[in-house]
Amino acid sequence: MNHEDLRLWSKRAADWAADYHADLRDRPVRAPLVPGAVARQLPEAPPEAAEPMDAIWADFERIVPGGMTHWQHPRFFAYFPANAAPASMLAEQLVNAMASNALIWQTSPAATEVEQVMIDWLRQAVGLPEGFVGTIHDTATVATLSAVLTMRERALEWRGLDEGLSAQPVLRFYASAETHSSVDKAIRVAGIGQRNLVKVPVDESRGMTGAALRAAIRADRAAGMVPAGVILCAGGTSVGAFDRIADCLAVCREEGVPSHVDAAWAGSAMICPEFRALWAGVEGADSVVLNPHKWLGAQFDCSVQFLRDPGAQVRTLGLRPTYLETAGREEMVNFNEWTVPLGRRFRALKLWFVLRAYGLEGLRDRIRNHVAWAEEARNQLAALPGVEIVTEPRLSLFSFALDTEAATEALLARINDDGRIYLTQTRVDGRFAIRVQVGSFDCTREDVMLIAKVVSEMLAR
Repeated sequence: MNHEDLRLWSKRAADWAADYHADLRDRPVRAPLVPGAVARQLPEAPPEAAEPMDAIWADFERIVPGGMTHWQHPRFFAYFPANAAPASMLAEQLVNAMASNALIWQTSPAATEVEQVMIDWLRQAVGLPEGFVGTIHDTATVATLSAVLTMRERALEWRGLDEGLSAQPVLRFYASAETHSSVDKAIRVAGIGQRNLVKVPVDESRGMTGAALRAAIRADRAAGMVPAGVILCAGGTSVGAFDRIADCLAVCREEGVPSHVDAAWAGSAMICPEFRALWAGVEGADSVVLNPHKWLGAQFDCSVQFLRDPGAQVRTLGLRPTYLETAGREEMVNFNEWTVPLGRRFRALKLWFVLRAYGLEGLRDRIRNHVAWAEEARNQLAALPGVEIVTEPRLSLFSFALDTEAATEALLARINDDGRIYLTQTRVDGRFAIRVQVGSFDCTREDVMLIAKVVSEMLAR
């Protein structure tokens, strides 16, 4: 395949993409297949000779779409969406064509500088104060890992980078049980150890309080351990929990412990001023992460970390050997020094396209609709016999259940096997519940109202 072939097949791929999105509602959201069904359709060995693109394309159409869970489906109400607005798809085509590696400024000056401006656009959009800067990671997992590594080294006065952790004091980190599992992973990967992640008790609203955090920090100090960092939850994955952000950050300041706020899903909603009370006080954090790929339409992957002062993170993660220097440009921003990977994609382009193509008002309208439609769906489900709302909507996320775990599990299986909508599960105080999360970029009110209709039909079976 050469570039002239690419011209032909790119046009065909664009037509296929348009057709794919046009008939998504006619497809089951989740692939109705069993493990191994796709793999069995592929040859056991790679081809020795080149194959014609017609054959490759035919196999793609025959094997792949029918074996996918369709994340762009307007009735995907599971997990959180990984949205891909058309403007974002277009930007990704251009990024793929240029195929740059933005590891330092001189390797992709536009990528670095557009990223700096997009971070500031998004800072303004969500209401963070001037002075916050940041970078775009692939996912919130890497953003949180970067924050944890930085907090670790701050607590050790950067001895861990040179000496390792074996001779260092025991470091303690603090989070609630509502934080994402990526926090646990970061603690493990950073060498802190799972037992040193303190899961602080939450209040009746499922949020960590300042008083509970203070008590945990002081107890550890009294026991000779070093409080190193606090990870706060602003929209938990399970049921949308929010810690008492302002109170907890006040404790962080009092105790001299740095902080990171995980707002991966819910942070995008803060482009709507009326929702900012949920994370009131966030301007006091050292680090904040939100994922434009979850609710703003920027194609996966696109995770933004805001930093009050990047110095500590650059000192922790930055390395600049001679071959990564830009001669005569010693003070240029090199974003690889702000994160774990050295290689970096040009992720800022899709954010630039999306923010311009839809505008903040267009994106706000979508989020506001999703929140309102989730509330309406909650009320319709609550009216069904035997259905109990387990957790009330936090933004566009809520959960429900039947009277027994077995009945709830069976209902969820029937819903997803039916294929018209896709939901997932969680546990709330040990109780098995079904999550509903409204956030698909192109969903309509009709799509969301189908949730109660499908549940009602499945209950009647």
